[in-house]
Amino acid sequence: MIDRIVIVNDLAHPKGGASQLAVESAVEFVRRGHSVTLLCGGDDNPALAVQGVDVVALGQQRLLAANPLTTMVRGLYNGRARHMVARWIAQNDSPRTIYHVHGWSQILSPALFAALRPVRRRLLMHAHDFFLTCPNGAMFDYGTHAPCPLTPMSRACVTTACDRRGRVSKAWRVARQGVQDRLMATGAMPPQLLIHSGMTEYFARSGLTGSDMVVLPNPVEPFVATRIAAEHNRDVLFVGRIEATKGIDLAAEACRRADLRLVAVGDGDLLPGLRARYPEMVWTGRKSHAEIGALASSARLAVMPSRHIEPFGLAAVEALWSGLPVLSSAQSLIAPQIAAAGAGASIDPLDTDGFAAALRELAADDPATRRMSERAFGATGHLALSPARWIDALLAAYAALLDGGRPGLLAAAHRWAPVAERATEPLTELWPTPAMGAI
Repeated sequence: MIDRIVIVNDLAHPKGGASQLAVESAVEFVRRGHSVTLLCGGDDNPALAVQGVDVVALGQQRLLAANPLTTMVRGLYNGRARHMVARWIAQNDSPRTIYHVHGWSQILSPALFAALRPVRRRLLMHAHDFFLTCPNGAMFDYGTHAPCPLTPMSRACVTTACDRRGRVSKAWRVARQGVQDRLMATGAMPPQLLIHSGMTEYFARSGLTGSDMVVLPNPVEPFVATRIAAEHNRDVLFVGRIEATKGIDLAAEACRRADLRLVAVGDGDLLPGLRARYPEMVWTGRKSHAEIGALASSARLAVMPSRHIEPFGLAAVEALWSGLPVLSSAQSLIAPQIAAAGAGASIDPLDTDGFAAALRELAADDPATRRMSERAFGATGHLALSPARWIDALLAAYAALLDGGRPGLLAAAHRWAPVAERATEPLTELWPTPAMGAI
């Protein structure tokens, strides 16, 4: 029996993949009869209260939205965030309350781990990125445009100008990582839920072992329920943030050279400039899942041209499960799996001519596009979990940690991990739960 599930995240509004998962899991836990509290650093989300989630919000802005001096100080150690979380724990904690941290780097800061120290044995952390160990959070050198080969916080790491915002930003990030490492070193490392097995080797450089890491693939709902006949379409679909790290500018230029229309779904700081520079492309802004489904139904393929390591790639799997072939940056951890399934190919997004050639080749070959589409729809189930199965696995993880500690959690992981490889086997057969409604 779980007394309460406490979700900890920078935001109570789903601005990105990690926040979306945190918020949607909170809602689904309530639907399944659990008491849920969301501790967040940003603004309150009244819609969550309507759905039964207790929200405790600090009301602060994300780092880049705040005053630069405030950002520098608060980002290193947010005393107000520590006080908020520590006070809630002191007033509400119980022996069977579980804590699940999703994101802390934007508002809550490393101070969060000082507040969580008393409940460290009942704490799980979700590794949506590499901020647990890497100063720039990406395990990627933005100077060389390549994955980082270094041990985080080693002398070589500290002195390398790898940050996309320059040396000053890197120095500040190193200082923050130092604060975080000291606070994390005061007790046992909380178990980490990795969204892809490819993350393991990066975390292992910082000394994490198999007993510290558990792989739990992300939940995915396809854009549409039946296979898109991609071979009859021509548009190129991009879904994600319209920012440099996602490579949307690279995709726009490659589509122009390939004489193909890009349909870009999402918001971001590059949107106004790209809309003006590439007027022949379609820039839709944010859209609902159903609206994206309508756009995807007219697409021939989807692209994920990220400049950095993409630990998962939610939109890519959503596209695959809808029957769209995916051209994915070779830096994405799922790129080899997409290619192995015959559902797409890897590209170097920085090689614009090569990117354009790959687009032209697929646009001109209907039989190849159909084969990839069918493989995408029918042979990529191992890349993710359904939302219902993901919630089942999380609840199993919580119960296992409460009842058996870290060994119990690891034992439970061995039971659900193979199921992720067999998308047709329902996890609910292992842990019976009520049917899940749509997230």
